[in-house]
Amino acid sequence: MPAGIVAIVSPGDMGHNVGKALKNEGLRAITCLAGRSERTRTLSEKAGFEDFASLEEMIGAADIIVSIMPPSNAIDAAGVIATAMKSAGKAPPYADCNATSPQTTRRIGDVISAAGAPYIDGGIVGPGPGTTPNPTRFYVSGADAKAMSILQGPHLRVVDLGPEIGRASAIKMCFAAITKGTWTLYTAALLAAESFGITDDLHAELSASRPKDFADMERMVPRLPLDAERWIGEMNEIAETFSGAGVTPDFHAGAAAVFELLAQTPIAKETRETVDKTRTLKQAVEIFASTLRSDQ
Repeated sequence: MPAGIVAIVSPGDMGHNVGKALKNEGLRAITCLAGRSERTRTLSEKAGFEDFASLEEMIGAADIIVSIMPPSNAIDAAGVIATAMKSAGKAPPYADCNATSPQTTRRIGDVISAAGAPYIDGGIVGPGPGTTPNPTRFYVSGADAKAMSILQGPHLRVVDLGPEIGRASAIKMCFAAITKGTWTLYTAALLAAESFGITDDLHAELSASRPKDFADMERMVPRLPLDAERWIGEMNEIAETFSGAGVTPDFHAGAAAVFELLAQTPIAKETRETVDKTRTLKQAVEIFASTLRSDQ
């Protein structure tokens, strides 16, 4: 295996934590920040990434390229990287680790394979490496999936699902369908209760009869707007995944609609660094409801 130079496109919330974990294991984490936001630049600098001036230079140095970004950007990004590979005269393995459907990952694979690079289907489950005691899971599949073993470490576990492209994306989609889909269901029910004026009564019932569920609501729902915009695309990818399996896509089409609402709230302008951590569930839902009323 090569010495270990991992290019990450791009080092945002998840990507910069991956890079930090790799650096702690003695690997080099590199990227190209041309055109990236100031926040991504700041996260990259904090994580210790090496920034290359162009994608061609980054590709020339990389042993493997790992794509970590919102799913709505994944296909276009693969096309840009494929073009840069041809210009660089080098085509290292490319792992798409975005929240995409099996159908989408196959389309991305076609783009990357046309550039002559080995393609790896990937799906990330769990928070960023090093942010919790449990390792973040990178599910991978494809004939060249073993190339991702370079990422294996105490905070990052690589799980190889075999040679079939789409399996890694499928497990990510099904997992996120349960977790994020449940959070949007909670949000929709809480919004309905707010509109009927029964918020306090519902909270009292939930805290008494479903304390674990209510604790999850208090922990997660106020923070959902921070990620809502990029999770809209993920819900659409889940809907496509379900449709391809002969299962109704309507649950997650509805989840996408909830995230579209949350992305319009004032809370969505905050970041994980600036979010008001004292905001309660009740206060958050009041803000959500205010935005909903202004849309009607």
